[in-house]
Amino acid sequence: MTAGKRLRICEKGHQYYKSSDCTSCPTCDKVNKPESGFLSKLSSPARNALLHEGIDSLQELSKFTEKEILKIHGIGPASIPTLRTSLEEEGLSFKG
Repeated sequence: MTAGKRLRICEKGHQYYKSSDCTSCPTCDKVNKPESGFLSKLSSPARNALLHEGIDSLQELSKFTEKEILKIHGIGPASIPTLRTSLEEEGLSFKG
């Protein structure tokens, strides 16, 4: 076993090691990653965090400020430029 990491098994039977309490399975995340759209440009934790909050479109994302998005567990500062660019490409922006 890798130092500090615990063996996990997802509901589909995939085995993986994680040191955090995050239950996101890397194998399932790869399979479920969208091939296009703004969500495809994000890391799995960021993508899962937005989806968990019901943010699955740029129109929905534009209802939030950058500060509100950064407060979501799983979203880090590195995600903001990607999200901002995706919004701008569609003529949208973060709220406020």
